[in-house]
Amino acid sequence: MNNQEKQPKQTAQSQRYHRRLSSILNLHDFEKAAKRHLPHSIFSYIANNAEDGRTARSNSMSFGTLEFVPRTLVNVTNISQKSTILGETYEAPFGIAPMGLAALSAYRGDLVLASGAEQSGIPMIMSGSSLIRMETLAQQSPTAWFQAYLPAGREAIHSLVERVRKAGFHNIVITVDVPVATNPDNNRRAGFSSPLRPSIKLAWDGMSHPRWLFSTFLRTLVMHGMPYFENNYATRGAPIFSASVNRDISDRGGLDWDDLAYIRDLWPGNLILKGILSVQDTSRACEIGVDALIVSNHGGRQLDGAVSPLTVLPRIVDAAGKIPVMIDSGFRRGTDVLKALALGASFVFIGRPFGFAAAVAGEDGVRHAASLMRNEIARDMALLGITDLQQLNSDFLHNKRSQSY
Repeated sequence: MNNQEKQPKQTAQSQRYHRRLSSILNLHDFEKAAKRHLPHSIFSYIANNAEDGRTARSNSMSFGTLEFVPRTLVNVTNISQKSTILGETYEAPFGIAPMGLAALSAYRGDLVLASGAEQSGIPMIMSGSSLIRMETLAQQSPTAWFQAYLPAGREAIHSLVERVRKAGFHNIVITVDVPVATNPDNNRRAGFSSPLRPSIKLAWDGMSHPRWLFSTFLRTLVMHGMPYFENNYATRGAPIFSASVNRDISDRGGLDWDDLAYIRDLWPGNLILKGILSVQDTSRACEIGVDALIVSNHGGRQLDGAVSPLTVLPRIVDAAGKIPVMIDSGFRRGTDVLKALALGASFVFIGRPFGFAAAVAGEDGVRHAASLMRNEIARDMALLGITDLQQLNSDFLHNKRSQSY
């Protein structure tokens, strides 16, 4: 994909976004900007970590245990970070992870993320907990992937998978680390509940952030009506204020490996399993015939105290053999991406920063976030002394816990 051929027209809104983005110098800055822009409840939902945040901190600290061993006197005038995964070549080795409720933080958020990703030459995974119909997004961005939270029962699974196929998706991502909803205490303190409950506090939270209120929430109500969970089932789900929302979560606890084998028989495209952290699960997934894995602890949003994906990545890569192993959870810098690739990951997905970018500046924000990350990776590759990601391996890393280089 040639990015120069897809330069968007400069609208007045884009010019405002450009001014807003001039102070955004890395992915961390998007979180700070989004905290000012979004109501506290919505921001906290995106930023939330499970319980005491141990898993999220472990994700961040895992990058710090690895140091680079660069090569010098290498001609690095021509660097390529193009990456091929599941038969498609992308402009960079990272993509946008699935994020539920994206249309609450940015107007038509899923479409914004998909369009920004496509223009940046990277993949985007649409969340099954989205508020925009999968058919609408697939028509706009046929290269997007779809992530499914599977309902209970073979009939419901069959109907959902068939709907995904008819929508035109080729890559389906089955997330397996959410058999039940996470502990909601942090979200409740922030004023975010499932389902959302109208209250004076929630109303004031929105009114005290007028730019979000008018550009996202009220605009959505006027143009599209009350948001619904559109993609948890073959048919439309519940509205965001409905008491039946929690049914979508409770339906997932009975899923097992036989259900995955059933999906493998149903699904003609690439089947990706997301949420793998153990060698045992890796081996079983490969036996069933998945096409790829995503090592993930859900960004620290589910089981607090779960192991960080980077820590178990090498063992899972070994166990997977020729099956591509991707990874997410906690990636914020180009150096983070390169460390994962050096340990054997085929690709990296990044979530929250792109959600914040879409909230702050729409599609322009998504493209800016992708550009920042691409620039960091290119610069870091040069400093490492490599010109192609295929040259990267574990010899470029030193574990601080070991004693020698």
